[in-house]
Amino acid sequence: MVVPSPHRYLGNRLPNVAGERKLMRVALSSARICGRSAPDHALDEEKQMPIATPPIPASAAVGSPRRSRLDWFRSASFGLFIHFDQASRLGVDLSWPMVGLTSDDGTGVHARSAVDYFRHADEFDPREWDPRAIAQAARDAGMQYAVFTTKHHSGWASWPSEATPLNISTSPYGARGGDLVRDYVDAFREAGLRIGFYYSVSDWSDPDYPAWRAEFAPYAFEEYPRATPEQWVRFREGMKAELSELLTNYGPIDLLWFDGGWERTEEEWDSAELERHIRSHQPDIVLNDRLPGIGDYVTPEQSIPAELLSDAWEACITMNDTWGWDPSDHDYKTTAHLIRTLVDCVANGGSLLLNVGPSSTGALPHEEEKSLHEIAGWMRTHRESVIGARPGLEPWQFYGPTTMNADALYLHLVAWPDETATVRGIRPQSVLGVELLTTGEDLDFRAVVDPAHARDDDPLGNLVISIPQDRPMGPLPVIRIRFRAGTAGTDRFTPVSVGGRGETPAPGSAG
Repeated sequence: MVVPSPHRYLGNRLPNVAGERKLMRVALSSARICGRSAPDHALDEEKQMPIATPPIPASAAVGSPRRSRLDWFRSASFGLFIHFDQASRLGVDLSWPMVGLTSDDGTGVHARSAVDYFRHADEFDPREWDPRAIAQAARDAGMQYAVFTTKHHSGWASWPSEATPLNISTSPYGARGGDLVRDYVDAFREAGLRIGFYYSVSDWSDPDYPAWRAEFAPYAFEEYPRATPEQWVRFREGMKAELSELLTNYGPIDLLWFDGGWERTEEEWDSAELERHIRSHQPDIVLNDRLPGIGDYVTPEQSIPAELLSDAWEACITMNDTWGWDPSDHDYKTTAHLIRTLVDCVANGGSLLLNVGPSSTGALPHEEEKSLHEIAGWMRTHRESVIGARPGLEPWQFYGPTTMNADALYLHLVAWPDETATVRGIRPQSVLGVELLTTGEDLDFRAVVDPAHARDDDPLGNLVISIPQDRPMGPLPVIRIRFRAGTAGTDRFTPVSVGGRGETPAPGSAG
């Protein structure tokens, strides 16, 4: 095929080393995967990215201390993950079918025939993509932030990048000026949610990475083939150019969600230098832990951690089994299951990043839209028990997940108690009232104190709460226990001693 001049892709902002790297990729990827040349509008020299903001001087780019920049994240509790790119036209999960896997569960055992992943990339035109509606649904569901897949392992950029020609510009949507990243940022920022970008550092289409080939099968995770030193220099320069576009063209970015870092070591990625590059543009951005050697918080996938973590964490979990839209995947979790998962995350010091995967038209699948709507219904009554909340009691003190927020303790009734529910090891004389938050009904309660301590000032004891016979309708009933102002979160009861949002406050603090 005829190879166009790299300057038709690069403009005048990127070094030639990145241009040559990306030029090689579009030539080889188109011949190998697509079987045809890019359409003419992909070479339109008039298309330009918005004017980038200048990088922050290195002396001012150190950012705030880690604990300070994590403040908003520690109290966010709930976010929306969006997996969406041109692969939706195929109805397969993002990227993994390129290497012969259905999706990623970390084992590599769910094999399938590799697909011609980019065969519809030049036809991508999601006419029902409505990020404002999705942002409103997320906000109604109580979500505080979102993360969007700007570039997955396949290497396809969902914005009109000048750093890589494998991007949305070659599609009808991009030809009309479409930019999924811009769509997402504008809609979610307008809805008041914080903005996160997913970005995969692995790139299975780039010859300098190198690009995936059939002889690499089966996919070997950490043993992915290495590039030559010269190729690796070009690849890293191109990656930094892509990150610069994302971090300078879309305003303040709150979070960068790396992925794919397992294919190289910390030394190969030169993670520390990459972090300096990122913070030269966005000093206070929060980074996850998937670029080896750096990260502000931990990201367990598809499950809640098997042990208490001492650091801030976020569980990323799908509504069904796949991240991107797969019309054959009908294994959707119930709304009650999703709400219990959110509560378990917050009660153990973490957050939940719940995934959606828009369909080939850009619309959310009915099941995902319905779940968000039902979560929003539960949030209208129970929001305070999870959003901005912290871990509550130790497991021995109550049979179920608990949280605290301001001067209240919340008991999440995963199972409906028989006649009474007992909270142990609190100071019940500080309790002002007990309410079934789900219905607004006041509940009777009584203190049980060891006679040896009955004459003590505000002794430790148990709180026995009378429970109505009938369980109220809804996914998860919640009881709220109100304490005297300034006493919740002190030694009136024992908060869970874990890191992140669940750190035990100093005695006498208000929590």
